[in-house]
Amino acid sequence: MLMRRRPLARAAMVGGAAYYAGKRRQDTMYREDEQEARLQQLEAQQAPAPAAAPAAPAGGDAIERLKELAQLKESGVLSDAEFEVQKQKILQGM
Repeated sequence: MLMRRRPLARAAMVGGAAYYAGKRRQDTMYREDEQEARLQQLEAQQAPAPAAAPAAPAGGDAIERLKELAQLKESGVLSDAEFEVQKQKILQGM
């Protein structure tokens, strides 16, 4: 009778471990999907901001607009390429 119980206990342990590993994998996949969705949502929110931010200071003088533009670049809102394009627009308007 003892010989029969050990294979059953072993099978139960293997099955339980496989179930637990599968659940952990599924939970990890759900967390990764949620994190990816949040990142995409944040990127979508930030995408329109660089285009609208440089256009806002239309009434100030060029130096103040360049300072604001530099602050946007330092804070990471504008990329180097976007900064250069906006800087050229401001300088051509002088």
